Amino acid sequence: MILPAAELLKVMHEFLWPFVRVSALLLSAPVFGTRLVPVRIRIVIAMVLTWVILPLLPAAPVLDVLSVPALLLLAQQVLIGVAMGFALQLIFNALIVAGENMAMSMGLGFASMIDPQNGVNVPVLSQFFVIIATLIFLTLDGHLAVITLLVRSFELMPVQDAWLSREAYWSVASWASVMLVGAVRIALPVVVSILIAYLALGVMTRAAPQLNVFSVGFPVILLFGFALLTLTMPSFLPAFTELFESGIELIDTLFFVSS
Repeated sequence: MILPAAELLKVMHEFLWPFVRVSALLLSAPVFGTRLVPVRIRIVIAMVLTWVILPLLPAAPVLDVLSVPALLLLAQQVLIGVAMGFALQLIFNALIVAGENMAMSMGLGFASMIDPQNGVNVPVLSQFFVIIATLIFLTLDGHLAVITLLVRSFELMPVQDAWLSREAYWSVASWASVMLVGAVRIALPVVVSILIAYLALGVMTRAAPQLNVFSVGFPVILLFGFALLTLTMPSFLPAFTELFESGIELIDTLFFVSS
């Protein structure tokens, strides 16, 4: 089957603009955008995903790829995809912040490893939280929720000249406060309990000056911290679920405000 040049150009444009938005989302979103997933695999996933959702999308404009309007449209699609992925990435960053606070209070701040999400050194406890959150994300069909949001973004804000509004950018910036509140909610029980334990060790040191607080306090605080983690792990699931639902609502708000 031989397609005319005009029809072939139209098909290519209908595939190109959604592919750019999907690729930008997969590049910046958690789980999909991790460095453990090779770039080629991400490109293949983006192509397959774009091909699957293409029949559900409205028609895209046909523009000259090297023209200024096409470059502006390309930047628009990249910006929309990155904004969606960044909003979801903040959820996992909240867990990293919570893990850093708990690790510092427990004395595990020196134990760090490379975070595959961001490629930086983070405490082992933060990486543990990220792994648990990734498993919960996949168990709760978070990847399907991301695909649903992607299709919904094309419905509310199709490929056209419209940009995200100023209120949408402000919503993403202000949602960082929600991330910090979620991190405090996860880390607060452990941090406060360890602070009380430090106060008890200080009282013991004053009562018995010959007691070496460094040789005794470090293993005691470490064991006490692990015990607290075991006791507080059941509250991790509702806290992460609430953060994830808030991120989904934020992305919906982005496109409702801009549409």
